[in-house]
Formats: sequence, C-alpha cells, structure tokens
Amino acid sequence: MQQKITEANKKPEESGKVDGLELGDQALPEIKEKGAQLIAVSPQTPDNTLSQKEKEELDFELLSDQKGETAADYEVLFEVPAAVKEVYQGFGLDIAEYNGLDEWILPVPAVYIINQEGKIEFVDLNVDYTVRTEPQTIIDNL
Repeated sequence: MQQKITEANKKPEESGKVDGLELGDQALPEIKEKGAQLIAVSPQTPDNTLSQKEKEELDFELLSDQKGETAADYEVLFEVPAAVKEVYQGFGLDIAEYNGLDEWILPVPAVYIINQEGKIEFVDLNVDYTVRTEPQTIIDNL
C-alpha cells in the first residue's frame, strides 16, 4: 500500500534548509523504498515555495498552501501571537509579506502519514517549531 507523508512547515529560513525539509530529504530514500511518497506543504507563496525547492535541491514535492486552507482543514493553523510577531519583525522577517497575505498565520509543524484511501494512519505535531519528527519515527510508521 502506497502512502503519502505530508509535512506542514512553520518557518521560512533565509539560509539553509528548514529543519523538517532537511530531515525529509535525508529520509527520502528509505521512504521511497517502503513505497511511500513525501509531500511537504509550505505556507509560502507559490513563487517562494518553488524558489525554496530549487534552492534546497529537494527531491520531493513541496506544495504551497498560501492561504492556509489545507492547514485549517487539518486544524493546525494559528495566528502568530503579537509578541512573537514583534520579535520576528525585529529580525526583519515579515511572515505576512513572505507568505503573500495580510495576516500573520502559520501552520503548526506536523507530519501525517495518509494511506491510499485517505485515512490518517499517523500524526505527529508540536507547537514548538524547533522540535521535528525524527525521520526514523516516520519510517517506522510506514
């Protein structure tokens, strides 16, 4: 049974891979070996998503969920708190502009393993964007 793994990523990076994308890229050979696909979903604009996929030389699909509709469907979309927004702006990061929106919304980083029938078989999410699902955990749950 072929499965799809979807990862919603929280934070765009100016340099280097986003942790979850890097982990996914490292695990991709074993994921494919098990007959599964890896699909990442980004809150960025389609252009920024494509640029990141090319820049990072990712070997899996990186899709844009610019309006947060998919994240909202999975109930992982949230509005960035004012205090966090202020910190991000202090670093020159404008999430709303980068993601092409008027509002500061992001998905909680999450990993879903979805079977071919569309049933969710595994979920791992953490509101702390620095904590990511270990690749071996994903592989073990395929």
